[in-house]
Amino acid sequence: MALNVIMLGAPGAGKGTQAERFARARRIPKISTGDILREAAQAGTELGKRAKAVMDRGELVSDEIMIGIVKERLDQPDAAAGFVLDGFPRTVAQAQALDSIMQGRSPLVIVDIDVPEVELIRRLGSRLVCSNCASNATTTEEATSLVCAKCGGKLVQRSDDKEATVRERLAVYRAKTMPLVDFYKARSTFRSINGASTPDGVAKELARTIDSVSGNGASR
Repeated sequence: MALNVIMLGAPGAGKGTQAERFARARRIPKISTGDILREAAQAGTELGKRAKAVMDRGELVSDEIMIGIVKERLDQPDAAAGFVLDGFPRTVAQAQALDSIMQGRSPLVIVDIDVPEVELIRRLGSRLVCSNCASNATTTEEATSLVCAKCGGKLVQRSDDKEATVRERLAVYRAKTMPLVDFYKARSTFRSINGASTPDGVAKELARTIDSVSGNGASR
């Protein structure tokens, strides 16, 4: 049975890092709409320009754009054995569209990574990304040298990680994305975990949680 996972959590909760670690360990693709949109923005396409303007304001890209991107990606052969979704769905409308996309597939396992807001602001204000490949700095050594370990590019603060924009992003999250927890929490495959511990601690709890849910054979 395919292992289909959704990672939920506020900006800065670590869902991208945890999604990548889990996907690599289970040999299934991590599907990050954020990465797709940033790549489009760097390429300077019309879609990329529109998406970049929205993201720089700390707002969310439209449901229509995001749903189309995700549907195309989930139809690719490497997603047949499962996937980890990072950054989608962000709204109830997107979640409802995803339910339609998932008809006939294995159930979704939904994990909410919960982190206090004061910690989210601290994390985002100190986060660095590569100006060339958009990868996050993942070690203290990387952040100190300001050099990306993946491609050697310069590490910079993301434009949407400045404090005023961070607060706007969290306000948007509370208003539009938090209702996803209400949408999913009645499902037998929904779990919330503590994301305020160390990355390794969160990774272990995440793996245990997903294994316990998928091992139960519960349906969506």
